[in-house]
Amino acid sequence: MTRPMRDLEGRAITVMGLGLFGGGAAVARFCARRGARVTVTDLRPQEVLAPTLASLAGHDFNLALGGHRESDFQSADLVVVNPAVPLSSPFLALARTAKVPLTSETALFLENTPATVVAITGTEGKSSTTHFLGQLLATASDGRRVFQGGNIGHSLLDDLDEMTGADVCALELSSYQLEGLSEHLLLERADSPIAAALITNLRCDHLERHKSRAAYIQAKLRLCEWVAPGGSLFLPAGEWPGETNVAPDVRLVRHGGEGWRTAGEGYDFDGKQLAPPDWDESWVGFQQENIHLALCAAHLMGAPKQRLASALAELKGLPHRLEWVGQIDGRRVFDNAVSTTPDSTESALCALAEETGLIVGGEVKDLDLAPLLATARARRARVVIFGAARKAWTARFLAQGLAVRTAAGPKEALALALDLGGSDLLFSPACASFDAYANFKARAEDFLDAARAAGLAPRESVCP
Repeated sequence: MTRPMRDLEGRAITVMGLGLFGGGAAVARFCARRGARVTVTDLRPQEVLAPTLASLAGHDFNLALGGHRESDFQSADLVVVNPAVPLSSPFLALARTAKVPLTSETALFLENTPATVVAITGTEGKSSTTHFLGQLLATASDGRRVFQGGNIGHSLLDDLDEMTGADVCALELSSYQLEGLSEHLLLERADSPIAAALITNLRCDHLERHKSRAAYIQAKLRLCEWVAPGGSLFLPAGEWPGETNVAPDVRLVRHGGEGWRTAGEGYDFDGKQLAPPDWDESWVGFQQENIHLALCAAHLMGAPKQRLASALAELKGLPHRLEWVGQIDGRRVFDNAVSTTPDSTESALCALAEETGLIVGGEVKDLDLAPLLATARARRARVVIFGAARKAWTARFLAQGLAVRTAAGPKEALALALDLGGSDLLFSPACASFDAYANFKARAEDFLDAARAAGLAPRESVCP
């Protein structure tokens, strides 16, 4: 397939937002390799960005750090926008007024990749589904190379030069990456490399960016617009605004509703049972849903049923995603530290036994707590609340008639949860980490350190 290409040779490119996660640096290197004159600008100072700046060694970049200069947006030939930058930024308004086109890392990748792309988004489960799909394709495909990246943590721009048309990419996309995609892409849908798009579910998150649930869901559904003719779109059961805009030459597959799953027998897809009935007991609740969605997508991409069954036995999950990490005094301990919303914690709680010990807490988001409260009440959870959430949530959980304790942080919370007794034990904060931690991973490590100190027997030792 021949796609329109941006001619970057000799052009003045402004990369807005170097960031700390690698995407901005990958954009800068990509543009430099194609002969562009690159300016990298970020509001943060050089000392904060030092780890990322080290990855730019060997290229000649113009750096504007600690603030933005209006001229870098008004006189550029192209501005590449970091997904963390709101589309309402006044600096982007300057570029638009000056008729300077905007693009993004995601758009540059989709315009330039020769590979077939399976794109994955959703409120919950998108990283796990991307991870599972990458493993299934790599194991079950006959020599086909598989690349995995995007929001899951690795920019695929650095891999472009080694990709071929025989390869496939599992690409995770966030609402931030999708929000401006239609403005940023220099493509017609007929030229899109996206052969399949998977939307795991649509709940609510990131209201600080999108302002409303409707705007958040609309950002996610942008992905529907870029499935190539003859491609497939997997949407969660239900009706969603904008889905009527799905092109008639795209196959629409509903997942998660009645008829999708054959109880006790795995999932049927195209009349074929793709998942064997004998699950590893570490896969519970929504992780089974994520695996089945990945199985169907892998089969759609040509992986035979028999090889998929073998690949399933070797499947490994991502850490902190409803991960069964071991047992303490006979109680299974699950690490769902990736949860920063009540909805995702509610899904995890539904997957486990009644009277689970539930540890939640952190910086509360402006999201609906009612479904989690109702599920905690119905399943008689024993709740420990830590951090800043104590003030906002303690009375609301107590009003459900539940046993509730409060703690300063995850370590004290674990000790209280063990004292409360119950069945399984679930660490699923349902809140952002920023009241006390740089990110959710740092918070998770505090919990796991406490669990090991409390005698955690690793899963491998209790489930040989």
